Amino acid sequence: MATAKVRRVIPGTPLFDGDAARKGYALNKMCYSFNSADNRAEFTRDEAAYCRKYGLDPQQLAAVEKRNVLDLIAAGGNAYYLAKFAGIFGLDMQDIGAQQTGMSKEAFKARLIEAGK
Repeated sequence: MATAKVRRVIPGTPLFDGDAARKGYALNKMCYSFNSADNRAEFTRDEAAYCRKYGLDPQQLAAVEKRNVLDLIAAGGNAYYLAKFAGIFGLDMQDIGAQQTGMSKEAFKARLIEAGK
């Protein structure tokens, strides 16, 4: 007897589950490739060709073009792989967190410091 799939919902929080992993496979595979300096250089020379090489879908292509973390996550991106993408542009996890929360980086950093007290 098959059991119904229960999907956990946390308001305002996209979950990276099996469905998201399947959806974002090409995007995350591409981002993982950015561990290599040669691949980062190839991407910056011709982003569109590099994205085609990994078979990104239209939603993923648009998110990459806009550099929007929330759109990248909605397209199946995993924050750890997206950090590789953000690093190409000199961004770090605090930049990503700030974009996810709609805050400035300075406000996000202050929030982290306050939460740690």
